[in-house]
Amino acid sequence: MADLHAVLETHLADCQAGWSIGSFGAIAEFHHDDGEAPIVIGPLTRATPRGAIRIERLEDVEPVAWEALSKNPERWQHGVALCMPAAQARRAARTVLTDLGPDADAIRAADRTAIRFDMGLGQANVDFCIRTDDPDLIALLRAQDGRSLFDPGNPAMGAILKAHPHRVALSAVGRCEVYQKIGGPDTGGVSPLGPHTHVLPKLMAAGRTHSANIPVPEGLMPCAMLHPGNPTMTPLGQDRAFDTRLFERFQGLLSAWGPPGYLVTKHRAWAAIEAGDDPGQTVASTRIERTALRNAIRQRARSHGATPSLATWSAAHDLGNIDVEADADSPGH
Repeated sequence: MADLHAVLETHLADCQAGWSIGSFGAIAEFHHDDGEAPIVIGPLTRATPRGAIRIERLEDVEPVAWEALSKNPERWQHGVALCMPAAQARRAARTVLTDLGPDADAIRAADRTAIRFDMGLGQANVDFCIRTDDPDLIALLRAQDGRSLFDPGNPAMGAILKAHPHRVALSAVGRCEVYQKIGGPDTGGVSPLGPHTHVLPKLMAAGRTHSANIPVPEGLMPCAMLHPGNPTMTPLGQDRAFDTRLFERFQGLLSAWGPPGYLVTKHRAWAAIEAGDDPGQTVASTRIERTALRNAIRQRARSHGATPSLATWSAAHDLGNIDVEADADSPGH
């Protein structure tokens, strides 16, 4: 069994890996570039001038490794969800803007006197906050304390989007902080590269803690997500030559922490492909089995090269619509 603490420490130092804390629709992401010097390094902690991540608790954490489909037939997505029992993972789920006072637990010492406000997004597994030391913004937000950000005429959200305060996502296992600007008119309508946040009311309205692509077991909630380097694409979602090292490293995590049914189906498919079996003899009846079968075919093609036999398998099992949500082919999305 893989050592969770060691796995997390290894990936914190790896610029290929990304991290996120959030829900389906409200998420904070941390990424760092190769050669980007950290300004804080501590136990399960890394901070750069653009953002930070800190995993504060591993007790009662159950890692769930997963693979999901990509709409690009030569790719797949993967990650490790750090889950906890729902009763322990559940947050305050405030639905109104709430002044929480100074953020004494901020990762950088300089931020610990700044004022943190819960945005009141009502998400079960994350308290999504902003943090600022701007006296004008603090005064405006305090005047709207106890009111929904989405109330007609509430000036708070507009002020937040204009001022670009830090965003702080808090879960039962840790925190992710983003210091860069909020994606919008001031960033050309796109999220900045590196650490950034997404708050998408249409997705939040579903009231879900995670995408249906991620097979979190019943009774658990995801509290953070590790996105190890992907062998088919860079952290920016660009194509790369197949990276055998990254593939094998994640397969080790999947073997330790992946859903048993997914693993059985995928290994059975690989054996059938190796044996030259007729693809029509292989049946996948559940969503997780279908995902496993399709990814088995894609992974075999990338790791061993395309063949006429694999083309037949792909035609039988990996054509048609991809049943994925928020497919962005980049960590955290």
